[in-house]
Amino acid sequence: MKTFLKLVRWPNLLIAAFTMILMRYAVIEPVISKITVSLSGNPDELVPLSLKLPWYDFLILIIATVSIMAGGYVINDYFDIRADLINRGEVIVGTRIPRRKALLWHNILNFIGVSCGFYISWRAGYFWMGILFLIVSGLLYFYSASYKRQFLVGNLVVAALIAMVPLLVVLYEWPALYRYYEVNAVSAPDINIIFYWVGGFALFAFITTLTREIIKDIEDFEGDLAYGRNTIPVVTGILTARIIAIVLIAVTIIMLYVVWKMFLNDNITLLYISLAIVIPLIVVIRILAASPGKSRLHKASTLMKITQCTGVLYSVVVKLILDLKLV
Repeated sequence: MKTFLKLVRWPNLLIAAFTMILMRYAVIEPVISKITVSLSGNPDELVPLSLKLPWYDFLILIIATVSIMAGGYVINDYFDIRADLINRGEVIVGTRIPRRKALLWHNILNFIGVSCGFYISWRAGYFWMGILFLIVSGLLYFYSASYKRQFLVGNLVVAALIAMVPLLVVLYEWPALYRYYEVNAVSAPDINIIFYWVGGFALFAFITTLTREIIKDIEDFEGDLAYGRNTIPVVTGILTARIIAIVLIAVTIIMLYVVWKMFLNDNITLLYISLAIVIPLIVVIRILAASPGKSRLHKASTLMKITQCTGVLYSVVVKLILDLKLV
């Protein structure tokens, strides 16, 4: 069991699940609770909006997401045996878990994920949306088999798929909200604001994941070069790849402060993003600028992952600000 959990990267699955939970209960719920409507049965009373997707359906959405992610990690290790032996010195698939068994686990996990995806799409009233889970499953397979060997394509695919994790929450909550209040409210409320909020987290996830993938490619340069992968460091050189990563981090920092100034402009958010997000990003820039070795690159990659987590945890700050009316 321990080997299997390591194979499916259980900490990453846990982060994905918590991200979805936080998007729903720390962002969407407090944001919509500030919107009031008059219900048809009692038009004189204003009531706040509340979540309408049943919790058990939301749980199935999480299961669908983490199952497909787990299947993606398994197939990635299946195709990466030789390169991982050079880059990391050890592999799970082919040693502790036979290749045929790994492929079986990949198929089982994808079957669970796609099945749950079609079920939750049917429950949401849009059965066709289940195709999204089928497409993601296919993308993860072809990423491992082909895309990650192509210049920039693999990095963009991974970044886009990670950005989808928070977006899935709003994509399945919105239909439930719309159907309920379209029928039961005197006039349907405008709930598009939840797309802006969750979209901000998704954009942050996209850029930081893209940056981290480039840093990991620099770290894995030797194995990628040996097996003919056209990653950014292999094609452009390590120095150029480091510059690209630094530029992406700088863009991230600028965007954080621009969004804060234009839409938030509160001291609590400013303090949080400065201490919990920007300072770690500056440390990563310093590491990348100093011609780092493999251990320093691994530290930079880990710091990027921590920054992604603190970015998601800003949702808790959002909930506290809204619930306690701190601004």
